[in-house]
Amino acid sequence: CTHYLFIVVVAVNSTLLTINAGDYIFYTDWAWTSYVVFSISQTLMLVVGATYYLTFTGVPGTATYYALIMTVYTWIAKGAWFALGYPYDFIVTPVWLPSAMLIDLAYWATKKNKHSLILFGGVLCGMSLPLFNMVNLITVADPLETAFKYPRPTLPPYMTPIEPQVGKFYNSPVALGAGAGAVLSVTFAALGCKLNTW
Repeated sequence: CTHYLFIVVVAVNSTLLTINAGDYIFYTDWAWTSYVVFSISQTLMLVVGATYYLTFTGVPGTATYYALIMTVYTWIAKGAWFALGYPYDFIVTPVWLPSAMLIDLAYWATKKNKHSLILFGGVLCGMSLPLFNMVNLITVADPLETAFKYPRPTLPPYMTPIEPQVGKFYNSPVALGAGAGAVLSVTFAALGCKLNTW
């Protein structure tokens, strides 16, 4: 029971984190800094839960199933945003699924070797999610555009989004997110495996 409860708790927290990551206020005020921070946080939430679930069941494919749980939870949670008039393509895009597939692939290809899962799966997930996240941002509504098109009715005037007066903070936010994510994801993948030894 504790194992399944943990899976649900991590998936729910992943969903809450995702809702924050999709908040246009962050993108409006912090631009590419937010992209890097949220890409890394999404990667870590995905990898710790996915490796835990994967090593708990021992069945390749459950990491992808875990990412699907995150996606469905997010669809349900963000359904309320329709009431505020948000466009659907800004509400949800499942960027975790391909990265979770790479975790499964690393586990399956190394014949269920946990150490290879931690090293290869962690690196693959950490490097791929920022890339998929950028594809996500390119193909859906621009968060800045959305910020001005769909202003929040509950925001006081002093919190109204303003156009940032700075350029991109980094030359390559994808490279920065992927580099940091690849290193940190290995640690979190190890944590996900370790949690099975309670």
